[in-house]
Formats: sequence, C-alpha cells, structure tokens
Amino acid sequence: MPASATSKSGAWPGVAALPMYDWPEVRDATDALWSAIHAALIEEGIDAPAGLARNGDPEDLWTHPDLVLSQTCGFPYANGLSGKVALIGTPAYKLDGARPGHYFSVLVTRRSNPPESLSGLRDMRLAFNMTQSQSGFAAPVRLLADNGWVSTHEPLETGAHRASLQAVAAGQADWTAIDAVAWDLALRHEPAASNLTVFARTPETPALPLITSLRLDGQATRIANAIDGALQRLDHSIKGSLFLSGLVRSTPKDYAPLAAPLPVLKALPGFNRK
Repeated sequence: MPASATSKSGAWPGVAALPMYDWPEVRDATDALWSAIHAALIEEGIDAPAGLARNGDPEDLWTHPDLVLSQTCGFPYANGLSGKVALIGTPAYKLDGARPGHYFSVLVTRRSNPPESLSGLRDMRLAFNMTQSQSGFAAPVRLLADNGWVSTHEPLETGAHRASLQAVAAGQADWTAIDAVAWDLALRHEPAASNLTVFARTPETPALPLITSLRLDGQATRIANAIDGALQRLDHSIKGSLFLSGLVRSTPKDYAPLAAPLPVLKALPGFNRK
C-alpha cells in the first residue's frame, strides 16, 4: 500500500476545496463529485478529508501546506502560484466552441442595450468580479487592448461573476465578461440572466486548473488518476449539473501565456486602482 498523504502533524488528512463553481444550487452535486474523488484517492492510498472546506478565503487554501486538492483560476496560477503548488490537471467542461480543458468568456449586457460592435463599449461601464480573474478581468482587458477598443468609465468591482450579472441587470453597470461555465450556471439558476444577452466572446484559454500542495508533488499523477477514474464513474446527472466531461493532463507551460503583462489602462482608461 502506498504511503498516504497526511498533514504535517499527521493528525488529520489535509484540506480540500472546489470553490470556483460551488453555487448553492449545485452544492449537492459538488459534494457528490468530491465524495467520488475522495473514494478514488483513498483507493490510491492518498489520504484526504471526507468533506470540502467552505469557510474562509479560498485563496488562503491554494498555498496551504496540507492542501490535497483545490481549483484555482488560470491567471493567479500563472502569475504567482506556479512553482508554489503542484498542477494536477484541468477539468474539461461541456462547452460549445472550446477544446477539452479550455474555456472562454462571454460578454454580456442587458437585452435592451446590446452594443452594435465592441467599439460601442467605449461609453459602457464594465462590471468585473476581481482583478485576479482570468475570465472576468484579464480576458476582456486583452480582448479590448489587442483590438484597439476601450471602455472608458471606471469599472465596478463586484467580487463574483454572479454579482456582476446582477449589477448589469440592475443597471449599475452596462456589460460584463463571464466565464462560459458560470454563464451556463446562470442560465439555469440566476433569475437576472433572463434579462441579459451575450453579444461577443473572448478567445479560449486553458480552463481553471486543479492543484495540490508542493508536498504532494510526487503524488500528482496518482491524484490525477484518481480524479480521472472518479469522473468516469460519476453519475451522468451529477456531471451534467456541473457541465463536466473529463480531465485533461495540462502542464504549467499551457498556462504560461496568461502571465504576459496585462494592458489594463489601454483597455480601461478609467480604471483607478491605487
């Protein structure tokens, strides 16, 4: 039997979190996903907590020395976490127009006020979840800057994709960039989405990576094998609730392009972050 992965103290089996799409409406499905992964990890001889950690800041767990598994965003992974955590792989989601292990952002506005083109964003206010978000901030910034477009008003930071959708629907902002998986969740579960429409999308990038602590770097392949097996055995209804289709064995090199300098003021001249 392979040695199990326990905490530094040996008193408990580490921590795990799957925070990125853990909406209340799909929490039971997320728990079922973790139960399947947990069982597969135990079969591999890798100790893991029976339940997911949901209290506190998910970012604090990303570098926790006892982290068994979490999901992060590609932008913080490429711009600070790479080399501090071990990459396990990238979930593949059921998205039209994206390769397995990749995703994109959809640009969303009110149905009553869609721009005729992206140049029409000049006088429209962006709502974004946080500056460390690939899908909500980095992707739209690069899209605008690379094409010579701007959105001049000071953007509104909301803290979450769902809050950005609600802000646009309420008229507090005019457009937002939403992770395509989060948008699919919103179409099912967020009432505000009924008043919103997609008017463009960004190029695809690698989707949200799964990570573990550097202490478990040597077990990364076995952890990936466990996740892969769990996904293959997972009930189709659970995978459907979470839009999951499999696991891609990604590498840090896949995420390296996301570390390129971000031309924020070129795209968002009204951005005022001290």
